[in-house]
Amino acid sequence: MNSPDCSCAGHGVPAVADDDWVLNDRPEHPEEACGVFGVYAPGEDVARLTYFGLHALQHRGQESAGIAVGDGETVTVTKNLGLVSRVFTESDLTTLTGEVAIGHTRYSTTGSSTSWENAQPMLSSIGRQPIALAHNGNLVNTIELRDELKGKGIRFRSTTDSEVIATLVDHFTQEHNKMRGGIKDTMGYIRGAYAVVLVTDDALYAFRDPHGIRPLVLGKLDDKGWVVSSETCGLDIIGAEFMREVEPGELIKISADGVESMQAVPAQKKSLCVFEFVYFARPDSVLNGVSLYEARRRMGAAVAKSDPVDADVVIGVPDSGIPGAVGYAQSSGIPFSEGLVKNRYVGRTFISPTQSLREQGIRLKLNPLRHVIDGKRVVIVDDSIVRGNTSRKLVQLLRDAGAAEVHMRITSPPVKWPCFFGIDTDTQEQLIASSHSVQQISDSIGTDSLAYLTIPDLLASVGGSDHCLACFDGNYPIEIPEQVRTGKLALESCS
Repeated sequence: MNSPDCSCAGHGVPAVADDDWVLNDRPEHPEEACGVFGVYAPGEDVARLTYFGLHALQHRGQESAGIAVGDGETVTVTKNLGLVSRVFTESDLTTLTGEVAIGHTRYSTTGSSTSWENAQPMLSSIGRQPIALAHNGNLVNTIELRDELKGKGIRFRSTTDSEVIATLVDHFTQEHNKMRGGIKDTMGYIRGAYAVVLVTDDALYAFRDPHGIRPLVLGKLDDKGWVVSSETCGLDIIGAEFMREVEPGELIKISADGVESMQAVPAQKKSLCVFEFVYFARPDSVLNGVSLYEARRRMGAAVAKSDPVDADVVIGVPDSGIPGAVGYAQSSGIPFSEGLVKNRYVGRTFISPTQSLREQGIRLKLNPLRHVIDGKRVVIVDDSIVRGNTSRKLVQLLRDAGAAEVHMRITSPPVKWPCFFGIDTDTQEQLIASSHSVQQISDSIGTDSLAYLTIPDLLASVGGSDHCLACFDGNYPIEIPEQVRTGKLALESCS
């Protein structure tokens, strides 16, 4: 689906006052939906392996975490709100015994983030057979599916699309009397982005949407078993060897019979979310055979060539802006230095300061190194600007530390369109680039200059064109239903 290309302030999108960008306290970067992990390894401590796998994927979601284990007779789930390290105790892991497990760490894009019922894995059943399911992504036809299922008398305990998937798997599996047939039919019924892991008492299933929008990889744990993970860093932490990507539209079953694969639905044009390369995935992960760190370094080098500036020092916004800053420095010849120190213990649940503390300039997340910045012409490299509020505060932080000039370079194109596939980017009118020119954004956040990476340079940096670029160009790989689009695509009436 092609949405019209428009950036017309005054055509249905009100101009945003500077104060609105400052007072909006939502995260500046888009937020990932979640991470999934699964392991089949009889004789191994699968719950503990899953726990460490979730630790590696913690960056993909910090609101809740859960593990489900199959022990040959039943499936047991432990989950709660909070970080992985806070949800699970030693006694939890000791009691979660079995031969197969899945895990999930969540950032909500559908359903309340404060509801225990919405934490995953989602426990369900097929007849008398217990199952648990965990999902990364977002369906675009959830509303119509829920309405249809409710019309058949089916009740829902949560507000997530993940429960819709589990309910459909239950329905179709009972029709087929075979799990793979039930999952295959479900995949033909749901639309959107999904990377799903599902566990029974004795088997692990993994399946991915036909466009491959959300990542999912397969690894081998020596001769002990098999692992699936949202990213390769989840394999690395437990010593598993990366084997391959789970292909778009593929369904994998791992059991005592080994790994069995089928193309459950026809693969469509590959559309891996390019923001995995820009921001979401860990820099030590590999996607599509490309090192995330190297891709980000190349992004920084590319924007240095396209938009050079005379400066004294290059710094990056920790952590995702650092590789881009290194690439910018290498390409431009301007020295790189650490200019900002990150407080790594400030999370999403940090107690908010009072307004008086805000006015005093309390620095919760970043603190500048004045001796690096004072009197210098600074190039600061970040991965994206979404709403603009954090960028403005960041520029002011550098000014207060004595920066003579502040030039911001962004290692992605302007974010103009909201995501419907599992990324929290709010409505279009909240995206500053949707209604403001680059110069207007620069004026709003207070930089001496501002430049973005171009889409061609982004694609060259990530090594191909098989990506979803909808947040940059409005071209969504999957048709978005009108009832989902309404209220989120504010610029569609523009021409």
